[in-house]
Amino acid sequence: MPVGKLYIISSVAGGGKSTLIEMLLKKYPEIKFSISVTSRLQRPGDIVGESYKFISKDEFEELIKQDYFIEWAVVHGNYYGTPKKILDDWLGSGEKILLDIDVQGAASIKAHFPDCVSIFILPPSEEIWMKRLRDRGTDSPESIEKRIRNGKNELERTSEFDYRILNDDLKKAFSELEAIVISPITLD
Repeated sequence: MPVGKLYIISSVAGGGKSTLIEMLLKKYPEIKFSISVTSRLQRPGDIVGESYKFISKDEFEELIKQDYFIEWAVVHGNYYGTPKKILDDWLGSGEKILLDIDVQGAASIKAHFPDCVSIFILPPSEEIWMKRLRDRGTDSPESIEKRIRNGKNELERTSEFDYRILNDDLKKAFSELEAIVISPITLD
């Protein structure tokens, strides 16, 4: 029976994980990307069904009751979750799967799938990270401050991840991510 491989990629908001994931999926289109479900509002640049599946808070809560998610969490005041069935189907088909999830979700996924590989993308410095958050222009000042507070807590949990990649040079960070996901490295 084929067994796939699951890769968790986490970071603070503004850490650069979305850029790195996009680069990896563009170069390796055979890799499956699990699209999270969220109750947050769509932002400029979000593509429905590619960035996230956007639903209301009430719809999300109903899916929780139906045991639809392998993991879910409230992050920055919004629900985020990973659908259970698609992961099971892809893993059963032997696919390589990327998950873009926060540290809470990563811990939950690792509990369900202990053989998964977890990667945390670190921003170059606190100053650059905060500047990236403010410069992207997608969040209110209140939301940015909440993301910074939450991000500081997330940075304290990076030791829970199998790999940490410093995103101070995009090409170098991508090469490191590519080496982890594409090479046949196994963790024992």
